[in-house]
Amino acid sequence: MTQSASIRPARARAAFPTAAAIILGVGLGIFFDGIVLHQLLQWHHLVSNWSPAGTVEGMEFNTYWDGILHSFAYVCVAVALFLLWRASRLAGGMMWSGRRLAGALLIGWGGFNLYDGVINHLVLGIHHVNDRVDRAQWPIYDAGFIIWGAAMLLIGFLLLRGSRREVAPQEV
Repeated sequence: MTQSASIRPARARAAFPTAAAIILGVGLGIFFDGIVLHQLLQWHHLVSNWSPAGTVEGMEFNTYWDGILHSFAYVCVAVALFLLWRASRLAGGMMWSGRRLAGALLIGWGGFNLYDGVINHLVLGIHHVNDRVDRAQWPIYDAGFIIWGAAMLLIGFLLLRGSRREVAPQEV
């Protein structure tokens, strides 16, 4: 094996586009939130505390702002996929760590959940995780959402840290 062949796997690991995978995690996290919490469970909408969805006008307003959020998610996913594609072309077909990808995705998704939970739920109060239950239970759902986001963020960082110790397969 030549010296350059033994260096290439380490360089490929170092060249992993972590920022692109984090952006992809943000987009996927927003899509999950929008599809599961907004549409399927119908627990809340992006601005449901500013304009309750109990009227046609309120639902139109909330649906519009949900669309703005989903447009941002779409842009995140499109940009991240372009960055990942570009990085894969520059890496010369080298393999990247699946653990590193999972870690970066969880950092993006967990970071989005923490931002949404702390800023949108607690600080701004523009919506809460489940506004269909008694108002006294809102903090319980919000706390669970924040804990879920923090857990994803922590697991993501642990996966990234652990991926640095992985040994890259030797080229044949």
